[in-house]
Amino acid sequence: MADLLMLTSEPGGSAQVLGALALLPHRVRVVPLEPSALLDAPESDAVLVDGRRDLARARSTCQLMRSTGIDVPLLLVLTEGGLPVVGVDWGMDDVVLADAGPAELDARLRLAIDRGHVSPAENEVEEIEAGELRIDAGGYTARLRGRALDLTYKEFELLKYLSQHPGRVFTRAQLLQEVWGYDYFGGTRTVDVHVRRLRAKLGPEHDSMIGTVRNVGYRFEPQRERRDARPSDDVDGTGTGTGTDEQTDPADRADRDGLSEQRSGHR
Repeated sequence: MADLLMLTSEPGGSAQVLGALALLPHRVRVVPLEPSALLDAPESDAVLVDGRRDLARARSTCQLMRSTGIDVPLLLVLTEGGLPVVGVDWGMDDVVLADAGPAELDARLRLAIDRGHVSPAENEVEEIEAGELRIDAGGYTARLRGRALDLTYKEFELLKYLSQHPGRVFTRAQLLQEVWGYDYFGGTRTVDVHVRRLRAKLGPEHDSMIGTVRNVGYRFEPQRERRDARPSDDVDGTGTGTGTDEQTDPADRADRDGLSEQRSGHR
């Protein structure tokens, strides 16, 4: 059983906002839909914001509460019509439909509360050490032999993700999903472009950290020694590429660079 705080202007109380709450054992305290109402509100395990009728007000309320450092999960209650416009910049931890059943509502509350109990150290490793490479995940910086690497956001995310799983082979599709996200519609070739640029920034002595498994994908190898001829030179996994602009077919290079420019907003 959890202690819940609901912000709503609904005169009928929490049961009018989330009917399933009446069927659950949670304790619910209702306060006006104003951030200032939290000043005198009792402690709670989660906060529910009623966004069914006024999305703009619900958004500003969530953002303001998040900016003030609320330390409990924040759930936004919506109708189905509000789903297309809601975004992560609203500041909530999860959304729940007003007509959700008791089992779904209880699961969302439980998971949100449990996630809130995970400490930052358990949730993400802030410092990553891989041989001579040092990555500060929180500060978005990477250093190689003490030299700061000038990486774009996506190059950093790709390097970080690979270095978190040394030796594990990832397909291009897997990297696209994990680094670029589900909402990215570009092709897997953009992974090759970013790998090529990462290798260039790592330099000839360390570019083999990102190894190619032919016809499969890439893996991170921090202790790999440089060799004169490396499978990692096969950027596109076909056995015909060299991984360098000078030796790549001009038409193919133009296609890759054009794709990179088109996708620059996703870095």
